[in-house]
Amino acid sequence: MTRKNAKDADPIEHAIEAALQPDRFIGYSRSSSFVSELEAVEADIKQLIGTAPDRAATLYEVFLAGCYEKAEEIDDSLGHFGMFVESLVCGWVKARQAGGADADDTAGRLLAWMDNDPYGFCYHLERPLVKVVNKQGLAAFERRIRERFEAPPTALDKHDENTLEGARRRWAEVLRAILEAQRNVEAYVTLCEQTELTAQDCLTVAKLLQARRKLADALGWVRRGLAIDKRTSSATAGYEFAKLERELLQKLGRGDEALDAAWVEFKAHPSKYSYEDLMRYVPKKERAAWHAKAMGTAAGADLHSLVELWLETKEINRLVERLHTASDAEIEGISHYTTEPVARRLAKTYPAVAAKVYRALGMRILNAKKSKYYDAALSNLEDAKRCYEKAGLGVTWSHLVQEIRRDHYRKAGFMGRFEELVTGQGPSAKPSFLERAKARWPPPSGT
Repeated sequence: MTRKNAKDADPIEHAIEAALQPDRFIGYSRSSSFVSELEAVEADIKQLIGTAPDRAATLYEVFLAGCYEKAEEIDDSLGHFGMFVESLVCGWVKARQAGGADADDTAGRLLAWMDNDPYGFCYHLERPLVKVVNKQGLAAFERRIRERFEAPPTALDKHDENTLEGARRRWAEVLRAILEAQRNVEAYVTLCEQTELTAQDCLTVAKLLQARRKLADALGWVRRGLAIDKRTSSATAGYEFAKLERELLQKLGRGDEALDAAWVEFKAHPSKYSYEDLMRYVPKKERAAWHAKAMGTAAGADLHSLVELWLETKEINRLVERLHTASDAEIEGISHYTTEPVARRLAKTYPAVAAKVYRALGMRILNAKKSKYYDAALSNLEDAKRCYEKAGLGVTWSHLVQEIRRDHYRKAGFMGRFEELVTGQGPSAKPSFLERAKARWPPPSGT
């Protein structure tokens, strides 16, 4: 907007301009908070869609123009700004639809943005778009894209086969997204025949056929997709294929085959997830036997998978035995998301093993030199100390103290507080932040 008519502009336009911070570069560290401020302004526009859709659409266009103007003044390594621009386009479409705008005109303008996209904001824009475009809009969008996909090559294209083939692939991808959203199985299959059939295509067709209750046909496409996935070694959709295959077999009355397939999957990859899938197909009367069979088969799996599986299935004795024989390094290699619940579960009944797990949690942080998590490491080591003492393993705790003093003495920000922990002044012995704050606050008058 020009200064001449700025005072007549929509007040939200002023908010847009202020939030975009013209002529100020937004560095990597500030990009997330910057986008949050933009989202707050966009929320005000979104509220107008139901009551003033035309005004909302105009404001979305202003905001989009501003974002393109801002594009070279931001380090968007995290991609937050690009995703925000995508959300603006989707909001613009919703506003246009709410205002009864011509669907073909909307599709044409979307394509113009996709053609003139120097910053890649519209790359794979079809994925979020098909979730918000209505039936008429999808039909108009499909017509526009199909015209491009089926257009004969120009003289320039003939001289550059890479450009021609790249454009054809691009429009085919957009068409796939549209046809999937329309649940148009026949057109989707025809498009695959005109291009290259992928494993993902087979999965999409199978799901569309499943939704139509054409289960046998869906199973055929699953098997076809599995063959392609195996041949190309992509493994991109392998788990989804296997899961869908079992679901279809069950619904087709072929439960025994579904169970066999689930068992093959569990043996290959024992985990709490493959166990849950397996037991879904086991008859109720046979669950105890299958559970015992699965637990015995899983014994040779990696520790990470076993810890989650045995904790989930309450196989505590197996879990304790496996952790007791595991090396410290092996336990340290497991994510704290997995080991923290285990340590808490075992602290009362198996303090020696819990101490070993708490030790691994603390040492994992120290060895990784993650200083911002030293508070967590201190808390873990305090829990380890408490469990060692409860288990009568004070000597083991002393050895750990010596190890930390020897290997981590240079971590000044940690060692002073660790020594306090050793003498009994660990994190839990100190008042919390709020307790300290309340102690500083004067008591109410009259008390």
